[in-house]
Formats: sequence, structure tokens, C-alpha cells
Amino acid sequence: MKRERRDTKKRGTMLSPKSSRRLGQDWQTTGAAGSLQNLKKFNNQDFSLLRASCLSQGLLFEDATFPAHVSSIGPNLLPEDKLWRIQWKRPTELQRNPQLIMDGVSRFDIMQGEIGNCWMLAALGSLTLQKRFLENVLPKDQGFQDDYAGIFHFRFWHFGDWVDVVIDDRLPLLNGRYLSVHPRTSNEFWPSLLEKAYAKLWGSYQNLHGGYISNALVDFTGGVQVQFSLKDPPSDLQKILKAADRSQCLMGCSTSGQLRNIELRNGIVQGHAYTVTGATKIRYKNGWVYIIRIWNPWGHGEWKGPWSDESPEWDHVEPKYKEALYREKNDGEFWMSCENFQEHFSWLYICNSTPTFLDFGDQNRTTWTVDRHISQQSPALTAGRNNYSPGTLLRKSRYFFKVTDYDPKTYNVVISLIQKHAANTLDAQKLKTGFLIFRENSKVLKQDFALARDVTNYFILSPGTYAVIPVASEDQEFEFLLRIFLKNQDYNGEPDFPLSPVLPQDELRLNQDSLYKTIFLRYANQGSTIDASQLQQLLNEEVLQDEMASLGGRFSFDSCRGILALMDLNSNGRLTLQEFGSLWRHLAKYTDIFKREDRNHSGFLDVSELKSAILTAGLTINEHLLRLIALRYGDATRRIGFSDFACCMLRLETMTYAFQNLAEGGPQLSMTAVEWLTLVMYS
Repeated sequence: MKRERRDTKKRGTMLSPKSSRRLGQDWQTTGAAGSLQNLKKFNNQDFSLLRASCLSQGLLFEDATFPAHVSSIGPNLLPEDKLWRIQWKRPTELQRNPQLIMDGVSRFDIMQGEIGNCWMLAALGSLTLQKRFLENVLPKDQGFQDDYAGIFHFRFWHFGDWVDVVIDDRLPLLNGRYLSVHPRTSNEFWPSLLEKAYAKLWGSYQNLHGGYISNALVDFTGGVQVQFSLKDPPSDLQKILKAADRSQCLMGCSTSGQLRNIELRNGIVQGHAYTVTGATKIRYKNGWVYIIRIWNPWGHGEWKGPWSDESPEWDHVEPKYKEALYREKNDGEFWMSCENFQEHFSWLYICNSTPTFLDFGDQNRTTWTVDRHISQQSPALTAGRNNYSPGTLLRKSRYFFKVTDYDPKTYNVVISLIQKHAANTLDAQKLKTGFLIFRENSKVLKQDFALARDVTNYFILSPGTYAVIPVASEDQEFEFLLRIFLKNQDYNGEPDFPLSPVLPQDELRLNQDSLYKTIFLRYANQGSTIDASQLQQLLNEEVLQDEMASLGGRFSFDSCRGILALMDLNSNGRLTLQEFGSLWRHLAKYTDIFKREDRNHSGFLDVSELKSAILTAGLTINEHLLRLIALRYGDATRRIGFSDFACCMLRLETMTYAFQNLAEGGPQLSMTAVEWLTLVMYS
């Protein structure tokens, strides 16, 4: 796998491996925000500071956090006798003139080693084709010439943040051969070093032995990926492929098979991951045929059927097209027809910053917006059920979005739920997770679940307000990143490419639910619950910190007793940490809605703004009930401050869903429901 950049040769001092010393925790620095402009430092290691320290002392860097030891390999990757025969050597010990990059970066630079990480290398092969993503992962400020100190760094997207991973350049060898990926050119080392950084990110080389190409595509781009089953493909698969190729997406594919890495007589390897490197329609005889170009990360082993190297189909292609597409080389890359592709491969993976691969058909120019939420979900729902209690749904974190652009023939919503892995492992997929989608009422419209780290699906949704609930299959909490992508028509006539803008909705909202635990424990006085008095103090000191939110008055003791009664599932007059977590997520949502609707920043909502806020929350209301709520919760001018708004919304949501649970009503309330809610809300 290659990259299109050349390493510049500069004069510098080559340090001797004998002068190396370990630099560990003494050189750590504070982590950063997590954007490409402000990277988080993995293990709190700062590349620039560490390199400068090594250069000033004449040392070669040795990484104490990922040492040249069997612990970095992993205990089960090799038999014990082989593990202890592993040697670690720097490129300067292996080659007289090592280079990070030679003649640009390409997928053909890579040949897979002993580790079964074809999934990662297939994604890396796709990355080399897209320079805008490649430059994010492979920084330019390093090499074996100027300022060489045995230290390198690479960047990966890690659960919502871009992290900078620092490594030393000692590589594992077994019997004099590379244990991991090795370059086709003997003195080019970017593939081996990048692979080592990725292994460090996930804890060991062993953790790269078997994985999912979809995960690596996201880790290399920070984008959104969708998997398409080729055994039950969407009817518009060719359109999706064409849009993906046109918008410069990363693409990969995989074969199935219980026996992994077995090459069949037709040249296709079972249980193996490949890179999709191109797709085009070509004139053939008297018609047209759609062909796909695929690369094997082994660096050899190719398809032997139609459109392969030396196949007779190429004899019927116009010379100018054949010259542009055909290469007779045993480099692992080959062409095949779309029909053969669907027959011999099982899954297609497509990834980009936004879902541009769904932009096809008679559409105007489009952009995608993304809304992000990082949170922790508590148990109460079981994935895969057909019916869910509205009361149970209310107690879960719900994330709202509004669909405005709609075409019944085009996809306009993509939802991605990424489960956070256990520390330094790829084991997140052991918990089956997914999400539910529903509208204003509690009826679940769509649901999607999988035993995978990343559960992503695409939809055609009509205009309206929707809510998403993340769900796990087992009775345990899980931390997740939820991203909601919405398509918007762009009528300003700007050019189509590059087709991967991410436009924030107001700004990317990052709900860090982990904060609520610290806050709860602070006010619980080392106990496991809080009462109404403690809740009142907490809400007034923590929630009303914002000046605008505090203008509308403080939370009273009676209002906190009312909140506690709504959220106290055990009916014991106290809130547990889990119950408080549910309340905290509701308050975060209400804070967001209140700030959006308080357009003049007065700290109050008038009646029209209150109505808009209620509708934004996914509820419906008539004018009669709206006036009564303004009378009950508003001041003399019927304006409502944040504390009263939060109390009102908690009660309104609770009672609305409780009534729907009893009456099995739709999104519009009947007169009986309105009368019932009027009685409850005005009491």
C-alpha cells in the first residue's frame, strides 16, 4: 500500500543504537481536545518533546509504554518457544540507507506478514488512494535523515477523537524475517512503523490478528462506514458503487468461509479482506459491462476468471481503454465483473467523512450535517424485541433529530452507533448493541442490531421529528458514540467535489455523561442516593451555572420533590445514580432546546417559543393545553424560565408516554388524552 508523498533527504546525524535509553513517564504531557488541529496525545506522550529530549542527549528513543518485549506481541499470537525467539531491530540495523517513504506511498508497498491482519491492511490500501485522509494519518515531520532519534508518530481516529500515537522504531523479527507487514522495497519502512503504531493503539500485535475492515476504515478517517451484503444486495448497488468511486470514498470487501486464508482454484481467498481500488463501466463488444478493481493485501494471489490478467475479455476492449485500465502484473490487483464480484465476495464496505456514497440519482447538490453524542447507556431494554414499553423508553437516553429534506427515492438519514471498546482491546463487539428509531409517539419505526463495534444503517425518512435510543442486548451499561447524519439539499450552485463536508448543527454537541457520576457523588455525601434537598442544591449549583439559565429563577424544594417523584423508579423518595443519570440526560436535552428557542437570550420562553420547544422535543400539543401550561408554569406575562421549563417538560413527557402506554394512542392526542393531561399538568 502506497502513499503519494516523497521523503526529502536532509543532512543529519545518525545516532548509534548502542546509545539508546528508555524514556517513559517522565516525559508525559497533558492530552488535548481531540481534533486534527489539537490532537490528543496517546499515553500522554508528546512526540516533539520526546524527540527534542533524545536529540539533546544523543539517545535513541525507547518506548516504555510499548516495549520491545513479548508483552507487546501478545501471549497467544505464537507458540511460547517462538515468542521468546523474537528479536527487535531498528531499520538502521537492518538497512544501510533506510527510508520512511520512497517514490511516494502506494498500496503496492505492502506485503502482509505472519499476523492475520488483512482487514487492517486492506483498509490501509484504500487509504493510500485518498491523499486527503492519508495526510491525517502519516505526519510529514519525521524520517531517517534529519532529526532522526528512533522515534515516529502516527494519527488515528479513536472513539470520536484524533489521537497521536508515538512509537520507537524497533520492529519484531522471527528467524530474521519480519513478523508483521514487510515492505516490497527492502529499505522503505512506513508500512511496518504505521502497523506498529496501530498495534500500540489496540494494546498488542495479537489484537490485530483478526478484525473487521469496517473498523479500520473508520479509525483511519474518522468517517462513517456502511456495510452492504453482496448475497442480498440493495437494488441500487451499482449506483452506490459509482457514487462512492466518484466521491473518492474508501472501499473494501471480504469473502466468507469457515477455513480462513484458503486460496481457491479461481484465485479468490476464503475468509479474507481485500481493497476495492476502482469501479468503472466499460464498452465491451456491442454493449457495456460494469467492472470492479480489487487488491489483495498479500501482494499476490489474483482472480483467474473473466476480466482477470490475460483473460480474453480484454481483447474486445478498445485499445485506449485497455491501455488505461489493463496491467499484467502479479501484484495482487485484478479486475472482475460486478456479477462475479457479487457471486464470490460476501460484503462490501464503503467509508467517507460523510455518506457521499448515497448521493446518486436525480439529486441536486447535497451536503450532510452530523450531530454527535458521547454517552453511557444504562440497561433496561433488550435488543431485538418487537414491542417496547413507552415508560421504559422514556427512561432511556433519547437523541432527537428533525428531517426536512425528503425524496422517496433517495436516502436522507444515516445513523451510526459505535460501542466503546474495553481498554486496549478490540473486544467491544462481544456485546450486541443497536438502536431504535421512533417518532413523536412511542411506536418503534425501525431498529438495527449487530454483534459489532460499529452498527450503522441508512434510511429514507419522511419529514418530521424523530428520536434515537441506543440499546444493548445484555443487562449492562455500555459507553457509545452516536452520530446522526442528515442530508440537506444545497442550492447555491457550488461545485460537487470534494464531496465530504461535515457541517455542524449549530456546533457538534458532545454530551459527556461521565460527568454526572462525579457530580452525583459530590452531593450524595458518600452515599448511594440523593433526596429532594440534595437534588435542589445540585440543580441550582450545577445546572444553573449558565447566566441565561439562571435568569428565570431557581429550582424550588417543591419542584425538586416533583422531579424526584417522576424519576424515582423505586418509590422510596430518593434517586439512585442510575436514576439520576437518566434525569441528567433529560436536563442536558432540555438545556439544549431551551437555548435554541430562547432567540433573544432573555432567559425566558414566551408562549410561541414554548410551543416550538415542545414540538422540538418530539411531543404534540394543542393551543388549549399550551395556554394552561403557560399559566401554570409561567410568570405574570406567561413567560417561562429554565427551571420551570425543565419541570414542565419532565412531567409532560412522562404523562404523555404514560397515557399512550395505557391508550395505545398515536402521535396526536385524543380529546380524552388532552383532558387528562390538562388535569395532570395544571394540578
